[in-house]
Amino acid sequence: MTKECIFCNPKKDSHQNIIFENESCYFLQHDKQQDVLEGSGVIVPKAHRITTFDLTKQEWMDTYDLLQKARAYLSDRHKPDGFTLGWNVGEASNQTILHSHFHVIPRYNDEPYAGKGLRHWLKQPENKRKK
Repeated sequence: MTKECIFCNPKKDSHQNIIFENESCYFLQHDKQQDVLEGSGVIVPKAHRITTFDLTKQEWMDTYDLLQKARAYLSDRHKPDGFTLGWNVGEASNQTILHSHFHVIPRYNDEPYAGKGLRHWLKQPENKRKK
C-alpha cells in the first residue's frame, strides 16, 4: 500500500465509492465517471500491484468473484446491453494509474459507439506500426 495511490486509499476520495469488496479486492465506482460511462467501475486489488501480471492467484479468484457480483448488480441497476471489460498494462496501453485495475464498463445499444469494443480502435489502419 502506498500513501499516494488512489486505489490503495479509495476512502480518501469522496467521489470514490466502494460498491463491493472481498478479502483482497474492491469493486469501485467513481461519481465523476458516471456521466459518460454510466455504471462503469473498476476492480482493484487492495494490495498495491502495479500490473495485472503481479496479481496473486487469490487476487485473480477474488477479481472473478467481484466481476460476477458487479455483473449482477449492474444488470439489475442499469440494464446494459453488453459489457466492455479490460486491463491496460504499461504506458503503451494507456495505464495512467500504476495500480492494477480491471475496467467493467456497461455498454448500451443507444450509445454513439455501440458495437465498437476494445479492438475497434486498435485495428484501425492508422494504428499500424511503422517499420
